[in-house]
Amino acid sequence: MIRVLVAHDTSLLRSAIAALLVKEPDFDVTDAGWHQVGEAGRCTGRPHVCVVDADCPGWRRHTDRAAGPGGSGAGAAAAQMVHQECGVIVLTSSGKPGSLRRAYEADVLGFVNKDRSADRLPAAIRAVAEGKRFVDESLAVEFLQAADMPLTPRELSVLSLSAEGASVTEIARSLHLCNGTVRNYLAAITRKTGARNRVDAIRISRFAGWV
Repeated sequence: MIRVLVAHDTSLLRSAIAALLVKEPDFDVTDAGWHQVGEAGRCTGRPHVCVVDADCPGWRRHTDRAAGPGGSGAGAAAAQMVHQECGVIVLTSSGKPGSLRRAYEADVLGFVNKDRSADRLPAAIRAVAEGKRFVDESLAVEFLQAADMPLTPRELSVLSLSAEGASVTEIARSLHLCNGTVRNYLAAITRKTGARNRVDAIRISRFAGWV
């Protein structure tokens, strides 16, 4: 049996994905919120595959930790489990190369397009459980765009929060940085994207699909 863990902050979404997967005769499926992932893994046995959503806040916090120091408690336990103890599959959408870049640099093995047929997910799980990489062919263009993205994972995290309207202080608190470091990141982002200012950097990055 392939032990599958579905991690998502939204109960309805993770339950729906789990309900889809539990129909497969060779899957033993568990679902949990990101704050429960470490405990779920200990209670049900180490999962072979973890399915996450690239748009889920819990997953984004995990990739932020992968980009630099910070995090503790249940969140850090979840990050450690997903990073070291099971193969990860990310559900994403076309037009989001930034999400693919984050996932690739977090050592994800499987990439499934949420806008395609649901039968792609079980196939991806079986491949990743065998240690193989699975990439939905519909995401090929996004992978090329992700490779060309000039921003580092931490710069992408800072820019994403800024694009959501967060202030320098709020970004610093969220990523466990000091205000000066955040300003330095924003200056580097502006320079690397060829933007005139932070607002222009956000515009350029959104048009390119990085945030």
